[in-house]
Amino acid sequence: MDRNAIMERVRAQMPERRWAHTAGVMETAVRLAERYGADPAKAELAAILHDVAKYWKIEDQKRALIESGEAGDLLEYDPQLWHAHVGAHVARRDYGIEDPEVLDAIRWHTSGRVGMTLLDKVVCLADYMEPGRDFPGVDRIREEAGRSLDRALVLGFDSTISFLLANGRLIYPLTVMARNDLIRLLDKEADNG
Repeated sequence: MDRNAIMERVRAQMPERRWAHTAGVMETAVRLAERYGADPAKAELAAILHDVAKYWKIEDQKRALIESGEAGDLLEYDPQLWHAHVGAHVARRDYGIEDPEVLDAIRWHTSGRVGMTLLDKVVCLADYMEPGRDFPGVDRIREEAGRSLDRALVLGFDSTISFLLANGRLIYPLTVMARNDLIRLLDKEADNG
């Protein structure tokens, strides 16, 4: 399936507001990929599909998670996390995407993971800072993204973790681990720099 056909199918299953977000993530992911040396075409494809399952009913997401064999401990946490893993499953099953880098960037765009690839980081950060996003700290994330992909992503994870703490919500451990992994990388760079 070509890029335009994928875009049409994805757009048809989400509200216009979410499509505007997706378009912003596409634009931002390509820009970040070009800046930091990731593949812009892969970044754009992952961005197109990153929220493909966002508006599915929770029961349908749960069923797809179980079908994919990727449910793991996700079902114990906020269903807001599920759409990323379901999206990777759907990208392969329904859109014919076989590239593991693209599928992983879709899968990890919400939680992050330890050992994030450059493409994972680009798509995750683009989702945080696309032009339509408006939350406390987003301008600081955008500013930092001009200097450091990893530091900007740490700020994004910090924002998510702070929000969840302030609202008494569960924090998915992998997000904390992803943040800590980035801090270790940054500390290592500082020690070697």
